[in-house]
Amino acid sequence: MVPYLAKRIGRSILTLFIIVTLVFCLLRLMPVEGYFANYEKMTEAQIQAGLQSMGLLDPLPVQIGHFWRDALHGDLGVSHIYKLNAPVTKILAQKLPISIEMGVLAMLLSLIFGIPLGLLMGRCKGRWPDKLGTAVIVLIQAVPAAVYFLYIQMYGTTAMGVGLLFDAANWHYWVLPVCSMSLANLAFYAMWLRRYMVDESNKDYVKLARAKGVSESGIALHHIFRNAMVPLVQYIPSAFLNTVVGSIYIESLYSIPGMGGLLVTCVQRHDNTMVQGIVLLYACVGIIGLILGDVLMVLLDPRIHFGRKEGGR
Repeated sequence: MVPYLAKRIGRSILTLFIIVTLVFCLLRLMPVEGYFANYEKMTEAQIQAGLQSMGLLDPLPVQIGHFWRDALHGDLGVSHIYKLNAPVTKILAQKLPISIEMGVLAMLLSLIFGIPLGLLMGRCKGRWPDKLGTAVIVLIQAVPAAVYFLYIQMYGTTAMGVGLLFDAANWHYWVLPVCSMSLANLAFYAMWLRRYMVDESNKDYVKLARAKGVSESGIALHHIFRNAMVPLVQYIPSAFLNTVVGSIYIESLYSIPGMGGLLVTCVQRHDNTMVQGIVLLYACVGIIGLILGDVLMVLLDPRIHFGRKEGGR
């Protein structure tokens, strides 16, 4: 497992380098307005002097080298538009806690309801719990998320008596965004757990357990469910980390001062340095999630060996 992790980490570092470097190069094609808060009032000489002081007139390979050198020392530059001359790392540190807290709550909610729903659907294949659960999953996945997010906000705010501006000190304001963020993962876990359980229920070890007289509940919980969770569990860390860094649409919809709304604001205001730092954070989160998913799958099922070429059991 150690050689496999070493290879995965090496490939992940290379992937991260390519993604962030590509974004860095694309941002350099953007107008230079994103580096000046008062661009309209500046003369051409002042603009060129500002670009020179920021190193933006250096050759692109030199700029990339300086960026990665500073990034490895924890310096992602400063914001030029969103918060003038404020370090990007300091802004991200202020925004992350609320997104982490909301993401953790949303992930727990999706696991608490999604896993039991998938288990119930898998055990009651073809019966009304399965049909009802399928209808709920189809509704969540078929209808554009923006549509039911708006309906949840429209009727939920009235029902709960909350305003449109988020108030972190009042727990009532957390209910609607957390529930909205959990819906996609809830449907995902329920759908795939049901599918994996149906696949596992037709295998020989299940038939052997029935022939030995093991109860249906024992087979479902100790045999089918355990094996069905193995392929599903690799997606949990990635989904968890992506939820933690914030939902772009939901945080903007509820005016939540987290990571999701920050990305939208920085893109709209052309704060290139902030966009660069946020992309680096999101890329790191996605890559770490994939690695943790593989490790979690191995820990759950020791029969899986990544060192073998077939990667199977």
